[in-house]
Amino acid sequence: MSNTQPAADASERTSLKARKVSFDWEETPLHWVPGEPFSTHMINTIHMLLPAGERWFIHVYRQILPYIHDDQLREDVIGFIGQEAVHSQAHDDVLPHLKKLGLDPTPYTAQIDWFFEKLLGDRTLPPGRARKWWLMERVAIIAAIEHYTAFLGDWILNAEALDRHGADPTMLDLMRWHGAEEVEHRSVAFDVFMHVDGGYRRRVRTWAVAFTALVFLWQRGTRFLMENDPSLLDGKASFSQLRAGGRKGTLPTTAAMARSIPTYLSRTYHPSQEASTAQAVAYLAHSPAALAAEARMPGKS
Repeated sequence: MSNTQPAADASERTSLKARKVSFDWEETPLHWVPGEPFSTHMINTIHMLLPAGERWFIHVYRQILPYIHDDQLREDVIGFIGQEAVHSQAHDDVLPHLKKLGLDPTPYTAQIDWFFEKLLGDRTLPPGRARKWWLMERVAIIAAIEHYTAFLGDWILNAEALDRHGADPTMLDLMRWHGAEEVEHRSVAFDVFMHVDGGYRRRVRTWAVAFTALVFLWQRGTRFLMENDPSLLDGKASFSQLRAGGRKGTLPTTAAMARSIPTYLSRTYHPSQEASTAQAVAYLAHSPAALAAEARMPGKS
């Protein structure tokens, strides 16, 4: 096992803060990417999947804080926790709107709650090596998941096809605000893993767990939304629709997703080598929701 830290790009680091955003969903249609129900629901799965996942991140990171002995990294983790808490709430707030439009997400979100709270939750283990092993496994899983949230964040910031298709501006702002913060804090989870463990075999093993779980849960969520969409007569999800969305630019391409695998598994990988903090911060500087959140802060007029 080696915990040698791959080189980080210091210019890609920024001080993390939670932006307490809120959104009004009254005017957002069910198919917020017009004429693209599959792309819409593929992205809508985020609203069902992430709230429980990000609450789980926070729970695990509160347990790992005593193992972090670097002051800067500890500060980053506290900022990460704050951002993830707001992400969870922002996506959770979309779910009543989906239900109002005739698509009740509760059957799926109940399964996601079980997955994170029970399957990946705390276990009754004796103090010592067994309990620490399970904590380190979950820290490594989070690092792998964050690789993909940063990948998606970078994609959504550059997905000009969504603008050309007339995507709902409020939903697009939610997705880009969240994506920008994922890019902004993309190094934290990997740095935590490298700080407390860093074993390459664990990185590979937990990547396989995280990737398999994400693929399974995401396709299951997309199928659920398509099949229960009240406006679709024969709502089915297929791999060909995923590839079509990639060609149109309303979804990431399958080729880009495939290229992300060896990137994370490279021994020289560091998240700062991917995406652009400058682009993320630039979006956050003019995001309508982020600007409104800043204006509501005490002392702002």
